[in-house]
Amino acid sequence: MRLLTVGSVAFDAIETPFGKTDKIVGGAGTFISLASSFFVQDQGIVSVVGDDFPSETLTYLNSKGIDTKGIQIKEGEKTFFWSGKYHNDMNSRDTLITELNVLGTFDPIIPAEYTDVEYLMLGNLSPDVQRKVIERLPNRPKLIAMDTMNFWMDIAMDELKKTMALVDVLIINDEEARQLSKEYSLVKASKVIREMGPKILIIKKGEHGALLFHGENIFFAPALPLEDVFDPTGAGDTFAGGFMGYIAATDDYSFENMKRAIISGSALASFCVEKFGTERLTQITTNDLNHRLEQFVSLANFELNQLI
Repeated sequence: MRLLTVGSVAFDAIETPFGKTDKIVGGAGTFISLASSFFVQDQGIVSVVGDDFPSETLTYLNSKGIDTKGIQIKEGEKTFFWSGKYHNDMNSRDTLITELNVLGTFDPIIPAEYTDVEYLMLGNLSPDVQRKVIERLPNRPKLIAMDTMNFWMDIAMDELKKTMALVDVLIINDEEARQLSKEYSLVKASKVIREMGPKILIIKKGEHGALLFHGENIFFAPALPLEDVFDPTGAGDTFAGGFMGYIAATDDYSFENMKRAIISGSALASFCVEKFGTERLTQITTNDLNHRLEQFVSLANFELNQLI
């Protein structure tokens, strides 16, 4: 298997200045897998849901080349549910409801078909669960990437550091980078964090793009200016999925190719925010994505004929 994603498959209920939804399909694992499916078909997902989760969603994931044998279905139990309300600036939100349900006792079981995976993407879960996945793979993947959040930094820093020591790529946002490193400068933060284990660091800056730190190299990827952002939920996971999907498809994790992967992830994330939940990701075509990638190239493409 080329790519394995481990992450939540869940229900969300979202309210933004543009409207609100009832329960819709969400979860880090869902967004990551859908985004990566634009690049790689030979992939699987490990997660857990209750028997309330719609079977047609699993069928749809299968149709996108995402093997769902690794999704445990717990009979008589409920799927993880999160509800949140975004403020007018769309950069901050209030969590209204969090029901862990089956995710509270999630023990990642890796099907035999997944054990020889080449690339591994660990979505935002407890660092203990993330580490179990790594330890249960008989062969280390070529590249292991993980996402995490400030919640785990607050309550499980020691466990988080143990897991970070085992991965190659860490994907976090700027606020999380500052909390983790205790440095305000993101350049200084990157040095502190990479001494904890991951040699490659990606810092997401939301509407201000993303930074890649790889050895002595730094790359900045812009964000596409959008007229409207309907729902930021899942944008970071979509970014991570596009990034890892591109890396897995090209089988190249050099600095130059990671720059292309970050732009690919950014392009998909720019689609994700245009509608609620996963809806936009289920609508776009390869041609749509290629056009969006061309827009990203034009954002920062210029010629320097002379120095002043």
